[in-house]
Amino acid sequence: MNILLLCKKFPYPLKDGESIAVQVLSKALVDLGCKVSLLAMNTHKHYYSGHRMPTELSHFHRVETVCVDNRVTPWGALRQLYRGESYHISRFESLPFRLKLRQLLQADDYDIVQLETLYLTPYIDEIRRYSRAQIALRAHNVEHEIWERIADNCRLPGRSWYLRLLARQLRTYEKARLREIDMLIPISKKDEAVFRRMGYQGRLVTIPIGWEPTRAIADYHSYGTPISLSFIGSLDWMPNQEGLRWFVERVWPRLSRAYPRLTLHIAGRNTPAWVFKLHSDRLIIHGEVPDSAAFINAHSMMVVPLLSGSGMRAKILEGMALGKVVLTTSIGLEGITAVDGKEVLIADTPEAFHQALTRCHGMNGQLETMGRSAEAFVRKHYDALAIAKILMAAYQADLVQA
Repeated sequence: MNILLLCKKFPYPLKDGESIAVQVLSKALVDLGCKVSLLAMNTHKHYYSGHRMPTELSHFHRVETVCVDNRVTPWGALRQLYRGESYHISRFESLPFRLKLRQLLQADDYDIVQLETLYLTPYIDEIRRYSRAQIALRAHNVEHEIWERIADNCRLPGRSWYLRLLARQLRTYEKARLREIDMLIPISKKDEAVFRRMGYQGRLVTIPIGWEPTRAIADYHSYGTPISLSFIGSLDWMPNQEGLRWFVERVWPRLSRAYPRLTLHIAGRNTPAWVFKLHSDRLIIHGEVPDSAAFINAHSMMVVPLLSGSGMRAKILEGMALGKVVLTTSIGLEGITAVDGKEVLIADTPEAFHQALTRCHGMNGQLETMGRSAEAFVRKHYDALAIAKILMAAYQADLVQA
């Protein structure tokens, strides 16, 4: 099977959920015998300047990138506001990218063109014009839902109004594009239900983000030291910034008073200035770290305080796969079927976070037991090759019907 993946950013380095999701699934498809090529936007925000192909992406048959300037500008926002179109989507429309896509479609006969996220759907017409490939949309999130939740959490009236407008425009666009694809690939049953309520009636296969068992090795030495908390995530993603700000303002003061030896370590790509200003003896800001697994392994617990978002969080899978106790919100755990108190801990309020940490301090050796249960859970339910086989079967059936 010949597959072309379209990505809205170059999926490297492997330090964010989307890049990990693209790398893991594409590699598993190659391991199953597929020929997979990649066409990715190289954006200002996630610019990759390397001249050599990263070894982590060497499984691709062909890799092409196109520089796309999709930076947010006041003029661009005002123009789309006047036109009544989604500014989220218009920022990813690029003539050079369209021309490169056309060139690839004319040069090879693809069975499947897999769009990684809704932001590649402006190119559906180009694919239809120059290829007979089936078009699959891998929906990493229900995109408009993220912005609805961000708007709900915003306390500034003017900003809240604008965010709700963006969410409505994005929802209208998302709903319309669902009618133009051949197959939808949500990554959680919860997202599948949302898409069905939006009116999607086409072919669908729900597969979660997978995990390669050999990707990183769990290290349990951190359980022999006093509890420390880690936070890691792309800090140019608004839900991560929103959740982290809430945690350091509403949760951390309570925890730091109750546990004078407790430390919180924060790492993330594109860490903004306001986060660096938080640095203190017990709240340590690392910025972008060279090895996320090493950073996670250094601490017994990972906090993921998401208040908005959709889909599922690859970083939670990574933390669990590394045998860490993940303390997250109900929204953070969406799409992951782990059980509260068995493989993870869930807290949605400052009081609940405090109670969860108090519980952890009293668990002694049982905290490591939860970490080991988390690792076993990921190995059992999120094996990348097993997940890719489900998608392959759906693609093969789709091609037969076509």
